[in-house]
Parts: sequence; structure tokens; C-alpha cells
Amino acid sequence: MLKSNFNPVVVRPCLARATRTTTLPNRRFSSTPESGSSISPSPVDGYTLSSGDTIPSVGLGTWRASGEDVGGAVKAALSAGYRHIDCAWEYGNEEAIGNAIQQSGVRREDLWLTSKLWNASHSPEDVEPALDETLTRLGTSYLDMYLIHWPVAILKEPYLTSGRFVVDKPLSDDMFPTWKKLEELVDKGKIKNVGVCNFTIWRFEQLMKNPLKYRPLVNQVELSYWNPQPNLLAWAKSRKVLLEASSPLGGMRKVKETLELPVFTEVAKLVNITPAQAVLSWLRQRGVVVLPKSTHPDRIKENIQAVTLPQELFEKIERAAVSHPPKRMINPSGKWGFNFDIFGLT
Repeated sequence: MLKSNFNPVVVRPCLARATRTTTLPNRRFSSTPESGSSISPSPVDGYTLSSGDTIPSVGLGTWRASGEDVGGAVKAALSAGYRHIDCAWEYGNEEAIGNAIQQSGVRREDLWLTSKLWNASHSPEDVEPALDETLTRLGTSYLDMYLIHWPVAILKEPYLTSGRFVVDKPLSDDMFPTWKKLEELVDKGKIKNVGVCNFTIWRFEQLMKNPLKYRPLVNQVELSYWNPQPNLLAWAKSRKVLLEASSPLGGMRKVKETLELPVFTEVAKLVNITPAQAVLSWLRQRGVVVLPKSTHPDRIKENIQAVTLPQELFEKIERAAVSHPPKRMINPSGKWGFNFDIFGLT
């Protein structure tokens, strides 16, 4: 069961030299594949939630990966040692992900699977059917983590018929009815842990004002060099909430620019790693889960090879990240036709 406290296993910075992270003494994410598999994984650390489950600190992001591409990406990731796959109903590729997992030879109990409840399924009567559809597509009987994808509910109709977003104001203003249904699904064993995505501090605290049986343990948000969100990070640590960084390399529009920034190229050269590894190592050292997305096997393998940066280099990146005006790369408010900013309340 989920408890009220959160006890992360933190990657601590090394003051003298960069060192590869070591495997946690936790059999949940065994690196031993099923008999006959050719998987040869590398170690990955993690954070222990108050439920007792350990979530790996790096996972494969699957947003904007087509069914054909995502299957190969998942197989490459599992072969490289990933044991955390981040999914969502809205991505439209969960069936391909499930097929790839079944073909990989990795046992279900050695994987961490996250998915997300879409905006049009916030009505309590729609939550379990939405989850069941995800479970069927992924070929599993439970999720390790289920997240509310966005802090806004929309009406099922006209979304399903025309794709139009019409805000369900009562359920957007008060998400407790949706949350209570998620809690029921924890008790049924269909979900092991629950959390949220894209919640500002204000929205998170509004939810927490309710008499929750299980508190949200995770908030998956945009977190990168361009939008480092130091205030949200400090708040989350003070509340024992684990942040997950979606688009940690800056998103499709910013990856190239991110990897060419002098702060990352210089640190990479000093530590003998790649700029992408410098970015992801810095973020993991901040105490967050990173979810880099790639469909290229070499980059997938590269992204899991984090190091512990010397403290002075970690602080150098941190200073650079918080010294410029933040730039949010992902805000669908206008695209969805809203007359308000989803992130307008902080």
C-alpha cells in the first residue's frame, strides 16, 4: 500500500571524479533475462517510493514514436538495460509497446510500466475502462504507476467524435472524484502507485487538500536546461514528491541546440562522456527521473549511461540552467482551443 512518506534513494555527487552509477540492491529490477534471451543490460539506479517499490531513475520515453518505431525502440532499450517504460493512452502506441515487451524475454515483474489517464476519461465511470484498455494493449494485469496526464478534464463528447476539446469545468476544478476512482483501482490491484503530470504547485496543493487515501507520489513535468523549474523541484523535495523529467534533452525543437551548449560540451569533454550524458547525469543528480525519448539504438544505449558528476561540474550546469529566463517548450493550451493557460496558476 502507499504510505504518506517518500524515501528516495538519491544519486549523490562525487567530489573527486566521475563514476558510473551502481546497481541498487533491489531484486525487483533483475538484470537477468528469460532463458534464451540475448539481453545484456547495464546497471541503473532508482528511487524507493513509500510503497516499497523502486522506480528506475531513467526510463524510455515513447511520446511521438509510431507503432513501428516504438517496438524497435523498446526492444533496444530493454537490451541496453532499461527496466522502465513510460507510456500513455494518448500516444496511440501501447499495443506495439506491449508486443515488444512480450517478445523481449524480460519478465513483467522486472519492469516498471507507467501509463497515463487521458483528459477525456476523468469522469469516475470512465476511469476503469480507460485503464483496462491500456492494460489490454500493454498485455499486463497491472501498472506500476498510473498518472493523471493533464490537470484538465474534457468532455468525452465531442472529443471522441470530432477531436474537439470542451472543458469539463467541475472535474477540472475538483479532481477528487477522479482521484477517488484511482484509489479504488489501487485497492483492486490494477495500479501499484499513483501520481500526476504537468501539475503546478497550486494544482497539486488543491488536490492534496482532499482526504486522500493514497497521495500522489510522482509529478511528471517538463524539466530541462531550458525549463529547469528550481522552485518546483525544491517544493517537490520538501513534500517528498518525486519529479519525472519529460523531454529532458529539451524536446524535438531543442535537442540539437541543447547538446551544442558550451556548458554541456565542456563538461562532457572533462568527464569523457557525451553532451547528452552530461545533460541526463545533471538531471538525475538533481534527484529526478529522466525519460529521454529516442528510436535510435545507439542513442538509447547512450542515454542510460549516466555518471555522478564532480560537485563543481554539477553546480556549473545548475548555475547555467537557472541563470536564463525559463522557456516552456510544451504548452498545448492554445492548440486545444482553451481561453486560459494550463500553467497559469503556479
